[in-house]
Amino acid sequence: MKTLILIMVLMTASLSHAAEGGKWVQTEYGEQKVLFDFYFDEPEKISSALYWIRSLMNPLMDAPYEQPPELMDIIVLVHGTEIVTLAKNNNKKYYEPVERMRYYSDLGVKFKVCGLAAQDYDYTHADFYDFVEVIPSAITELAHWQLQGYAVITPQVLEKKHAIEEIR
Repeated sequence: MKTLILIMVLMTASLSHAAEGGKWVQTEYGEQKVLFDFYFDEPEKISSALYWIRSLMNPLMDAPYEQPPELMDIIVLVHGTEIVTLAKNNNKKYYEPVERMRYYSDLGVKFKVCGLAAQDYDYTHADFYDFVEVIPSAITELAHWQLQGYAVITPQVLEKKHAIEEIR
């Protein structure tokens, strides 16, 4: 009998908590030092990956935080097939993601391209847009910024198989 009463009490307690809903929590964020590690198997995936930058910056720039972009030290390290999106000769094909990257660059985000990967694609530093920095090696750069205390975020870009309405 005591077990039955205990089960009923626990069920009632869990049901009352379920009815309350989630709780809004507003974390106190400080200065952001983030390196986004872009290495994709398809160049088009850069468009989706750029939303990860938005997901970091927009909440911090909006109320209640209202952090200016200057307090966000953000680097995007490009060293996969998406390198072709930053080559000026591909402007027509990748115009939209390039304009988004240019917008973020204007906010202070640094876009760095691996020099070794650039060589693999027969690119020189002159082949890239003016907001792109070509560095010797992505892996060396990644280690350097990690040692400087940067958080490393590697966006996972997956194929969307269902509309939100289908799975909600």
